[in-house]
Amino acid sequence: MDIQEESSSTFGPLAAMSLRNMSSSSSAFFSANQSPFFSPRTSSCHLSDTLRPEASNDRIHLDAAAAASTSTSSVVPEQKCSISDVAAASPAACTSGDMQRLDRISSSVGISSSTISGYCHPYDDCYSGQKERRSKKGRNQKSSSTPPGSRAISSYRLTSCDVFIGLHGRKPPLVRFSKWLCAELEIHGISCFVSDRASCKNSNKLVIAEKAMDVASFGIVIITKKSFKNPYTIEELKFFSSKKNLVPIYFDLSPFDCLVRDIIEKRGELWEKHGGELWLLYGGLKQEWKDAVHALSRVEEWKLEAQDGNWRDCILETVTLLAMRLGRRSVAEHLRKWKEKIKEEELPFTRNENFIGRKKELSQLEFMLFGDVTGDSKQDYIELKARSKRRHLTIGRGKSSVLDERNESSREEKEPVLWKESEKEIEMQSVEFAQQHYRSKLKRSGKYSRKKRGVKVLYGKGIACVSGDSGIGKTELILEFAYRFHQRYKMVLWIGGESRYIKQNYLNLRSFLEVDVSVENSLEKTSIKGFEEHEAAAISRVRKEMMRNIPYLVIIDNLESETDWWDHKLVMDLLPRFGGETHVIISTCLPRVMNLEPLKLSYLSGVEAMSLMLPSGKDYTVAEIDALRTIEEKLGRLTLGLAIIGGILSELPITPSRLLDTINRMPLKEMSSWSSKEAHAFRKNTFLLQLFDVCFSVFDHADGPKSLATRMVLVSGWFASSPIPVSLLALAAHKIPKKDKGTCLWRRLLKSLTCGFTSPHTKKSELEASSLLLSFNIARSSAKKGCIQFNELIKLYARKREVTGSSHAMVQAVIGQGSISQHLDHLWAACFLLFEFGHNPTVVELEVSELLHLVKKVVLPLAIQSFITYSRCTAALELLRLCTNALEAADQTLVTPVDKWFDKSLCWRSIQTNAQLNPCLWQELALCRATVLETRAKLMLRGAQFDIGSDLIKKAIFIRSSICGDDHPDTIFARETLSKLTRLIANVQIHS
Repeated sequence: MDIQEESSSTFGPLAAMSLRNMSSSSSAFFSANQSPFFSPRTSSCHLSDTLRPEASNDRIHLDAAAAASTSTSSVVPEQKCSISDVAAASPAACTSGDMQRLDRISSSVGISSSTISGYCHPYDDCYSGQKERRSKKGRNQKSSSTPPGSRAISSYRLTSCDVFIGLHGRKPPLVRFSKWLCAELEIHGISCFVSDRASCKNSNKLVIAEKAMDVASFGIVIITKKSFKNPYTIEELKFFSSKKNLVPIYFDLSPFDCLVRDIIEKRGELWEKHGGELWLLYGGLKQEWKDAVHALSRVEEWKLEAQDGNWRDCILETVTLLAMRLGRRSVAEHLRKWKEKIKEEELPFTRNENFIGRKKELSQLEFMLFGDVTGDSKQDYIELKARSKRRHLTIGRGKSSVLDERNESSREEKEPVLWKESEKEIEMQSVEFAQQHYRSKLKRSGKYSRKKRGVKVLYGKGIACVSGDSGIGKTELILEFAYRFHQRYKMVLWIGGESRYIKQNYLNLRSFLEVDVSVENSLEKTSIKGFEEHEAAAISRVRKEMMRNIPYLVIIDNLESETDWWDHKLVMDLLPRFGGETHVIISTCLPRVMNLEPLKLSYLSGVEAMSLMLPSGKDYTVAEIDALRTIEEKLGRLTLGLAIIGGILSELPITPSRLLDTINRMPLKEMSSWSSKEAHAFRKNTFLLQLFDVCFSVFDHADGPKSLATRMVLVSGWFASSPIPVSLLALAAHKIPKKDKGTCLWRRLLKSLTCGFTSPHTKKSELEASSLLLSFNIARSSAKKGCIQFNELIKLYARKREVTGSSHAMVQAVIGQGSISQHLDHLWAACFLLFEFGHNPTVVELEVSELLHLVKKVVLPLAIQSFITYSRCTAALELLRLCTNALEAADQTLVTPVDKWFDKSLCWRSIQTNAQLNPCLWQELALCRATVLETRAKLMLRGAQFDIGSDLIKKAIFIRSSICGDDHPDTIFARETLSKLTRLIANVQIHS
């Protein structure tokens, strides 16, 4: 951040300022305790990086001694906060608008340098490094004859301040809440000054805080159980109530708890410990104390309560009310729209009302993230004791992924978890989890293993990893945790962890975080970035947004690999630094992630498993209960299988013993053609395979051979892991070819004529089929309306059923009805089936005409959208390269000599190739290839790959000039692109 930019703040410049990068391991939230920074009202509104530069994450540290400088201040008039939405249009087809949009990225776009207000940390004195620097500066300035206090006060020209926030206490929940409140106000242009005046160490800081109180438009006082013992809180209540601008926030209290008589007489469980004649604790007057507390009851407009389950609602309501009172109606309207958006899109699944068990695991997750357990979970939690410090571990960031283990001097005392960070590595000292079997193993071995050991548990550092077999219930656990604790976060950010899609899912967070990650916004006038720089800049914007003092819960569900599939970079590079306000939960089948020993999810208890299988309202005999226990053992107590059993027993008039017999008699599918990794999931649980086949048999019996429900499951295996629209899934299912023996010709003709129309009966059958899948727990409903999702085990089984035409049906459905704005992941899934990405072979082959339609409708718009909107340069270029190869292969088939079955006719003797037989198709194919080559050249231009771009555009010019002529507008435009590339190549050669 430019220091001169911050010097034009409302409260004037300060001479000595040190820039500080906002990391999550160190607090960026400081107060008058460390010379506060009064931030200006700014027009930046936290919507895009054009409005909020990268420097907006930086915070200014002001030393107490630096305030004594004699610099003059300049006052900036207040500006209104403007809100603008950042929305990228998604092309539906490769039209002229797509190419024009691609051309626009060649122009330089500057980044505005608007500033965001900083904030104040009430407890920053605990950082010894800051203290030492302040003391050195103080000693250097003692020689001045002017009293430092007077100069410090004169240097602060406090012309205005929107909100003063007063608090008292050091408990982590209170500090976390106050940080969030201040950050939320400031990103909406409402300047804040936060202070715990009781912790101020000298009079200068108190004078500064009092000056902030004088100029503040509103005074927020956070009321806790101990606030009434604090003279400064009493003073703030009196002061702001007299000005009629008091905004009390009751933290873990209610307005009805704050009655003077109850407090003095220690009535109730609350005030029995914290009540009494509290004014005597600081020598105040009784009447003044009573008047201050009485002032709370006279505040009728503000009834804000921050209980454990409504932090988010309380903070957003506070910001909305203050914005309305300050005349910022655009802020209130923006928050209203934002809340409507996250209400529908925040979590991918609806809450499981039948969630059973996992109380201990939920408490462990809470303790690992927050370092504390609250509410009813305290009764369910098993005490975890810290052990003596044993070793010092390093988790590398970026390329340094090697676990560095160094022996430390053994000390017997118990120590908390320590966390140290730098730009290149994270160091932490682990506290081991209390597991008796693991301790006994260590005693037997007598030493620590360097390769098999990792960090066991990180308490209160905001990172948790849940590991377990597929289908054990990992997603259900973290989903339940998200619903229980979502009010402690501004938003739950859910990311699918499939290696091919994880980076795209990560960049999809831009719409929630209101960050612009497009290439257009990352251009600079002075230089042209490479592809890696574009991608790194986009990821950095999202990551920095999660490193503010605003808490988010990032959930990576079903992480497949620690590295990204595209560039093999560590997934850890996407995450914010641990120890900050943002928390991270990772679910995976991997034994360990990032050297962190995960919370290993075990099976449900016998009672919990039985309650999951037993349908409500049905009583079974002892023999039937024994049959259920047999089913439980045969399923390996897998939660997915237990839920399916419960669905079958609830929907069908069948007993457990008969169901067990039916499953046992179901023939087992051959798995010899499966890979070892794929077969491993089912070889140890073949009973689950037989259970799937029983379900399909039930569907077919109810709706005829190859029922719609069965075909929907079979085709689901080729879709991406994101939620699938029921209409798209049913369309793909209808395209699976049926073996119709003896079907009349007129029936087939009628079916072909009406295949483009959807009758009400078809719609009804789609809903019935999806409802059937949901009731049998084969699929689960998505929070997105009209979408369902399948477990990865079911999708794997569907792919291996070897149903002819299922993959081709999925591709046809996505090409025909897919939309980039709504089905981005599924379009990529179709491309993975059509092109040879990596070492994966082509699964679906298309005719030339179908390939042309695919390129125009899907490939070009998808590549341009991925490159421009999401800065996914590597993926977009690879898609276009493989598309070029496919077009060239199709061209070869057209120019290959045709079969000679018609040689007997003299009129066909001149026809030698398919291109001659169908010249229009060949020309269309050639022009399509030229368009792809031109698009690749323009993208190479944006990545400084001028030589490669020049070769590509020359090929495009040759094709266009050969077919369309030199005077055609497309040919002329391509030549202009070549001229631009030639000039850039010459400039590079001159500079080199």
